[in-house]
Amino acid sequence: MNEEERFTIRELDRFIEMAWEDRTPFEAITFQFNISEQETIGIMRRQLKPSSFRMWRKRVQGRKTKHKKLRDTDFDRFKSTRQKQITHNKISKR
Repeated sequence: MNEEERFTIRELDRFIEMAWEDRTPFEAITFQFNISEQETIGIMRRQLKPSSFRMWRKRVQGRKTKHKKLRDTDFDRFKSTRQKQITHNKISKR
């Protein structure tokens, strides 16, 4: 069974959205989907058009915000005061 068969279409869309987002580190993807960085790259390679994949790889390679260990130690995560409480990427109800 390949990685994509483990996800529903909605989960796969969310996975790609998180991988595409510059501020979401690979560690967050691993935490939520139990997928390594290398598996993330493989899924993105298969799901994106070749030109989109090359653009994504060029953008995320070595990017501090995509790799938690490269981030500044005094900066963990920005959270707006207007942002609702989020638990495992599911918005909590009021």
